[in-house]
Amino acid sequence: MLRRLRRARGLTLAALAERVGITPGYLSMIENRRVNNPPSMKVLVRLEAALGVRDSCLCKAAQWARTPEPIREQLERAQQEIALPSMPISSVPLINKVAAGYPTGFTDLGYPARASDDVVVVPGYTGLHGANDPDAFAATVCGDSMLPDYQEGDIVVFSPLADVVDGSDCFARLEPDHESTFKRVFLDPKEQSIRLQPLNQDYPARTVDREQVAGLFRAVWRMSRL
Repeated sequence: MLRRLRRARGLTLAALAERVGITPGYLSMIENRRVNNPPSMKVLVRLEAALGVRDSCLCKAAQWARTPEPIREQLERAQQEIALPSMPISSVPLINKVAAGYPTGFTDLGYPARASDDVVVVPGYTGLHGANDPDAFAATVCGDSMLPDYQEGDIVVFSPLADVVDGSDCFARLEPDHESTFKRVFLDPKEQSIRLQPLNQDYPARTVDREQVAGLFRAVWRMSRL
């Protein structure tokens, strides 16, 4: 989960470790579950702050890991007995327009606070592989650089929990000018740079340093006009 959150925000191991005040090696051990015990609550709180996590999911996961196995088994059985069928996500906040063209300034109404002036109803959408993503958000495509796959006016849902891999179509937030753009992304093998590739050949590709990318959020659903 920690690696997924870090990559979704476009952060390298070194960049996140520096923000938290730990070494990249220790952070790598945490991500790969090679530590004997969960990190301290102080480190976890710093990680959540650096990643913009609002639901204390890392602290809760650590507390669960520290819970004795017999108690965990009892809790899991109790949850199974009273569990209700999960309801599919039917709407996500529509926060603004995302430029399918050259990067532009962007106002997101306080994202990721899950607040917006409007929502978009997404019939049957249940998040990535059926898992709920409370931070999923939607934006309207503005521009033609992602033609022919995305038309101007399409509404695209982006999931911070979805893994970003080579060839993912992503909402990208760029520093230092708080720009945003919608592009297909390709990651340098050494994680030093990211290529933002339009689908429309009339637009040039752009390569930026990894540290210039404040966040990458993968597109997981699209609503197009007929």
